[in-house]
Amino acid sequence: MSDDAKLLHILSEEVIACRRCPRLVAYREQVSREKRRAYLDWTYWGKPVPGFGDPKAQLMLVGLAPGAHGSNRTGRPFTGDKSGVFLYKALYDAGFANQPVALRRDDGLKLINTYITAAARCAPPQNKPLPAELLNCREYLERELKILKPRAILALGKIGWDVYLGILKHEGTVVSRAAYPFAHGAEVDMPGTATRLFGVYHPSQQNTSTGVVTPAMYAKVLGRIRRFLDKAESKK
Repeated sequence: MSDDAKLLHILSEEVIACRRCPRLVAYREQVSREKRRAYLDWTYWGKPVPGFGDPKAQLMLVGLAPGAHGSNRTGRPFTGDKSGVFLYKALYDAGFANQPVALRRDDGLKLINTYITAAARCAPPQNKPLPAELLNCREYLERELKILKPRAILALGKIGWDVYLGILKHEGTVVSRAAYPFAHGAEVDMPGTATRLFGVYHPSQQNTSTGVVTPAMYAKVLGRIRRFLDKAESKK
């Protein structure tokens, strides 16, 4: 196991044991007990969900939070719900995953040069973590960024975008988040770094079922990320 992999493993264990947010602890555990009828035979994960992927990843995806009956059930980001069905197919098509489906933690899925994490690690009521809860979780994302040092960040929605920029503001890398407005397809180089931030609308079921987000929209952005990373690699 590489040093980075060891550090990520230690961090994952800390994330899994986290109980910083009483509201989220109560909600995730309630969902795990009550379950959804379709998953009555499942033993829900019911804990904070750690990041997942390649410990040498140059691409980091920053989502919002675990789905109550998705990764709060399976224990792996974007696994077991409609958002994950869309996202992992898009990553597979772009060459960032070894298979297009993500059903459970032991299904053989591997990410290629990619790591997936989130702004909040516990499933929140109505998919809406509070500002204080996002702040409680920010340390984990900060540490993942320091370990991985990704060249490309893909924010899956405005909250992931804002939380990442909030870290840069806290570190003094950027003066204001307002200078970097979120939009689907947004792309900006971060000052004083070799990192480029990309944005897409979140692959929520609401967005994908209504056509707000389409496979072609994700393919276009992921293709740009692929070209950016290939170009950066060729300059080494």
